[in-house]
Parts: sequence; structure tokens; C-alpha cells
Amino acid sequence: MTTRCGVAAVSALLLHGAALATEDSTGALASVTVLGHYDNAVGTSDAASQGTVTANLIANRPALRTGELLEFVPGMIVTQHSGDGKANQYFLRGFNLDHGTDFATWVDGVPVNMRSNAHGQGYSDLNFLIPELVQRIDYKKGSYFADEGDFSSAGAAHIGLSDQLKQGIASLTAGSYGYQRGVLADSMEAAGGTLLYGLEVSRNNGPWQTPEQVRKYSGTLRYSHGDAQDGYSITAMAYRNRWNATDQVPLRAVQEGLIGRFGSLDPTDGGDTSRTSLAWNMHRRDSDHVTQASAYLVRSSLDLYSNFTYLLNDPVHGDQFQQSERRTMGGGSVSQAWLNNTGGIDMRNQLGLQARYDHIAPIGLYATEGRQRLSTVREDRVNEASVGLYADNTSYWTPTFRSIAGLRYDAYRFKVNDDSANAHKFSPKLSLIFGPWAQTEYFINYGAGFHSNDARGVTGPDPAPPLVGTRGAELGVRSEWLPGLQSSLSVWALDIDSELVYAGDSGQTEASRASRRTGVEWNNHYIAAPWLLFDLDLAVSHARYRQSDPVGNYVPEALDKVASFGVTVKDIGRWFGGFELRYFGQRPLIEDNSVRSAATTLAYGRIGYQLNKRTRLTLDGFNLFNRRASDIDYYYTSRLAGEPAEGVNDVHFHPVEPRTLRLTLTHNF
Repeated sequence: MTTRCGVAAVSALLLHGAALATEDSTGALASVTVLGHYDNAVGTSDAASQGTVTANLIANRPALRTGELLEFVPGMIVTQHSGDGKANQYFLRGFNLDHGTDFATWVDGVPVNMRSNAHGQGYSDLNFLIPELVQRIDYKKGSYFADEGDFSSAGAAHIGLSDQLKQGIASLTAGSYGYQRGVLADSMEAAGGTLLYGLEVSRNNGPWQTPEQVRKYSGTLRYSHGDAQDGYSITAMAYRNRWNATDQVPLRAVQEGLIGRFGSLDPTDGGDTSRTSLAWNMHRRDSDHVTQASAYLVRSSLDLYSNFTYLLNDPVHGDQFQQSERRTMGGGSVSQAWLNNTGGIDMRNQLGLQARYDHIAPIGLYATEGRQRLSTVREDRVNEASVGLYADNTSYWTPTFRSIAGLRYDAYRFKVNDDSANAHKFSPKLSLIFGPWAQTEYFINYGAGFHSNDARGVTGPDPAPPLVGTRGAELGVRSEWLPGLQSSLSVWALDIDSELVYAGDSGQTEASRASRRTGVEWNNHYIAAPWLLFDLDLAVSHARYRQSDPVGNYVPEALDKVASFGVTVKDIGRWFGGFELRYFGQRPLIEDNSVRSAATTLAYGRIGYQLNKRTRLTLDGFNLFNRRASDIDYYYTSRLAGEPAEGVNDVHFHPVEPRTLRLTLTHNF
């Protein structure tokens, strides 16, 4: 086997390694080191839109909410339309992903997307994470990867946790509007391995007229053994959060003075959620093989109380409803990758199996008033099982050309009470990678994918398609022509057979027509000096329904322009800091484009001072220019007191929080 292709293939086998590999005198992998804030260098990925963010950058950027970790994925926008215990709102590649549809998120090998969720398909709540424990984020966009299945058509992010901390962390944060947060984390040698723990407690009222009263608790306990070649980890996590919610409100209520900009029409909205999990991960590597396996068990609960239409459906008690579920989820995966040489061609082969089972009982929708149940709209027992098999082959035809051919097969079984349905789907993948020439690499990617629909919608008398197909393609280039600069450009297209769109009267997503999205992304990361880092990400997309309809062909909430610019500064004496500007553009709110949202531009900033080797003080600022903008805008019918029985069509918005400051004292021990 030739050394050049063999080393490249072994490097590719390091599925989660943001690494630069060196070889010893025998050509074997000798060491792996992580450099900088990204590992998006030429030769490290199979698509221009794939990459890795390391813990260094995560630690240096301020975040208003935990879910904004996903904004490290270039082109991703993370907002909120409710309380801070609810899953965030995500936008990427022309999608309003709602709370996670068509973007798959994993933490430590455990899927975060909740299928057949009480609130919305693919619901992804990241609030259980303690950001200080995140080691890396590996992201992919598009449906080109055989090891990615449900919900991954727009992209996927795998969040990896640290096995060991360089130093213990004790931090206290106090901020505007009653924000308080405490974190304690450390790692130590134990039983021949490493034991890591992390604890987080936070409180927040927010700027809302009805105080949010967030009460959040998170804990992580992780034992790891071995090294990068042969090791395993066992991770236990626990999370609980309770809050009051100021959901989106009708614009007319603010304009008419019925409520203030941060007011609420139903102060009893809110929620209560919990999550506990146990995960095991194993890896074993030698010069020619990599074996990986994982298993997980998750127990979660969710109760959401929402009132989006007020008096439209029930003018006496109001339209508040409760979405509730109790879920047990278990699953695992196993994969093996190996190298061989066929006909003089170096190859990397991979086979994998993924399985998951969700038991949700009960899952219900209830009419409520003041969080008290009035009636049961629907209550079910859901059992959903899936198995995914995948295989891919990477062939190194020449030193400057490789191909990746993959095939994925998924089988699902849905059971709701006594009704059941089965579905299966094949998803072929193909990538061609050329280069590098002059530190520049070129990519052609194609792949089919899918998202599953809610089990309750695929087993009834008028069933929706269980698995909705997608097809995507991308042309890309990645270059390091300038020392310190990693730059990538991609042109992409994605067809989806059934769009999931938000319905304001139910607070859920509903299946709609087939759609097509096209777009261009340009991402740049520049280390101008050891102490100075610049980021510039630009994305433009175009989304339309493929089936013409007199009501219009625009996809509601499809985001068409995203831009972000960031500067990170460190080691200026004892000073460090950063600045980030993000822009997300106007969006059509209804199919004929006659109603559009406004654009939103927000600035975040950080300034910090190292008091001594172990202690630092950090001041974070959010919405620095105090912009009166929206985190989200919807357009639907609602009814206020005194309005006609049929209600009024209006924009409903959730405002961005006003200028917010947070001061953090961190001590390492």
C-alpha cells in the first residue's frame, strides 16, 4: 500500500479527529495534534461545507443561549420564540428548521432530535449541555454522507464532550434582568482512567413583563479509559428546567397599546422539561482498521403550555393548550472501517449499523386554562423503531483524485395505539474530490436523504408519507492559498418531497408541498496572527415550492440571506476579547410573498482581563446596539377580546432581547 494514500486513508478513519497527522519512519500514524480554532484544512473533509470547530473558539465567543453553540456551523442562525427552557429556533440553507427538522444533532453519540415529539417533529433541545465541557463540533451540510440518516438533509452536527479538562473550572456569572449562573467542573485520575464532572445552575427572568423565572440544573459525570487508539467512555447526564414563557405576540396588540413590546397576552404560558441519559462509546484503531460502537438510554419529559391564537377557538376559556410527553429512548451503533488495496488502488471501506427505539407514553394534546386541563384533545401511546445500515467506499485513484460511493438503507416501524405502519428507504451517495493543487481542493457531491414524519400522522385514516425523500447536490472548492486563511465556497441545491411548515393554531409543523432550494455559501477563517482571528461567513439561498398553487409558491419562513463577521483577540498582555456581527435577512411569511419579515442585525461583544494565571474576569454584551428587531416572525390568524369571531390575520413576533450585559468571574484550579 502506498504511503501517501495509506496515511490519507488512516487520517480519514479518525472520524472525529480535528487533527494533523505525522508519520514515523514506517509510514504509520505517529501523532495527532490539534491546531487553531478550526480543522477545515485542505485534505480533512469530503465536502467544502464540512468542517470542525474546536473548544478554543467555543470558549472565546459569547453566547446568549446554550443552543447558540450551533451558530458555529457557518450559515446557521439560532433564535428563540418562547422561553429559554424550550428548544431553539434554527435556520440554515433556506430552511426555517423550526426546532430541528432536517438538521440532525448528536451529543456524545446520542441523537438529540426527538421524532414524533409532542411539540414538533425533530425537536432538538440542547439546553442540557454545559458548554464548558464541549471539546469539538463536527458539522456537515447536505445529504451526501452515508452515516447520516433521519433529519440530516440540510446538515448534521456531532458535538463531542471532553474526556479531560486541563484545569478545573469554577465560574460565577451575574447579568441583566436577574441572570445568574454558576459552573463547577473538573477531571481527575480514577480507576486507571479519567473521571470528569460538571455542574451548572442558572436563573434568569429576562426582560419580559412576565418574569421568565428560569430554574435550570444540569449535571454531567463521565468516565473515560484508554487513548486515541483504544478506549471507551461512559457518560451520565441529568437536566431539569422550569420556566414561564412569553411566546410570539400579535403586532397589532403592541401597536394598539394593549401590551408592551415585551408583554404577554397569557402570563401562564411556560414549560417544564427534564432529561437523563446514560451513554457508552468505544473505539479501537490500528494501522488498517477502526472499530467504533455506542449505546445509549435516554429518559425525558416535556410539558409545554402555549397560547398562540388567544380567543379564536374558545372565546370563553381561551386557546391555551398543553403538549406533553414522557419518553424512553434507547439505541446504539456499530461501525468498522478498514483499508485494502484492490488492483493497485488504495481503498477505505466502511460498514455501519444504527438502531433506535422510542417509547412515548403518554403523548398528549390537552386544552388548558392557566395550566389547568379542561379536556383531552388527543392522547396516544407511540412506539417507533428504526434500523439503518450503511456502507461506503473511498477509492484513492491518484494522488489528486478520490471518490466516495455510499449506500444507506433505513427501515422504520411506527405503532400508535393499535395502528401500525412500516416504511423503508434506500439513499445512494456519491462524492468526487480533486486535488489538492496549489493548496486548493475541489468537490462534487450528490446524495439522497429523508426525514421521518410524526408517527401519529402516518398511521391514521389519511396517512402522510412515513419517510419523506430529499435529493441534494453540491459543487465546492476549499483553498489555503493565503497562509493562515481557510476559505471554502459551495453552490448547492436540495429538493424535498414534502415541506414541513409551522402552523400557528397548533404550535406544530405540518406537511406541505414539495419544494426546491438552491444557494451559495462562502466561509472564511483567517488567523492573521497568533493573537488575532477573523471569521466571515456569507450565505444566499432561494426556496420555492415545486408544485404551483394559486396561493403562491414562496416557502414561508425560508431565510434567504445570512452573514456573520467575527473577530477574536487574545493575549494582548492580560487582555482578550471578541466581537461578532450577525445578519439574517427578510423572509416571506406567506406563500404569495405579500407579507415579509424585517431583517435582523445583532452585535455581540466580549472583553476580558486575566487577573492572574488562574483567574479572569469577562464582560459579555449582547445586542450591543440595542436593536428593536425580531427573533422570529410568523403570520397567521388569532383573535383578541372584542375582535370578530373569525379572528384577524396578523404578524406575530418574538422580540430580540434588549442590550444585555453579563459579568463572569472564572477561576481555574
